[in-house]
Amino acid sequence: MGHTPFGYRIENGIAVVDKENAQKIRKLYASYLSGLSLAGAAKEAGIEMYHCSAKRILRNRHYLGDDFYPAIIDADTFRKAEEELESRAEKLGRKNRRKETVPQAPPTRFSVKPAEKHFNDPVLQAEYLYGRIESEADSWEKSCSFLQKGRSGTMREMKKIQG
Repeated sequence: MGHTPFGYRIENGIAVVDKENAQKIRKLYASYLSGLSLAGAAKEAGIEMYHCSAKRILRNRHYLGDDFYPAIIDADTFRKAEEELESRAEKLGRKNRRKETVPQAPPTRFSVKPAEKHFNDPVLQAEYLYGRIESEADSWEKSCSFLQKGRSGTMREMKKIQG
């Protein structure tokens, strides 16, 4: 798990709402929806941050409540803030900046190259052996770099690289 979002604190391993900061979060949403800029809404809410941090808070779905974090704002407020963010971005001509990325599947196949060295120190041996592990991602990177060097490469050559 990452850091604890602003407006929460952890007590005995459970996320609880920090009432004072949660009120600031609610004020941030209200101020932004009333027409203030992101930085202006943060300042109005008593939160010292730049516009990008305020935007990150407005887009953080944890504030709706989930399996770990209790809700601080309601779904309607979150939806309105999201719509306002999109509307303002469009008015400012910033809608074309966001790029859709295709999520890559994590590597699921691994292989270990044979050990060619042996170290008496178990830590050094472990580091060495760990470095011998190759994943399908490593093979894919080698294939891509092979093609980027301007080589046309046949499937047989590609498979040789992938090992």
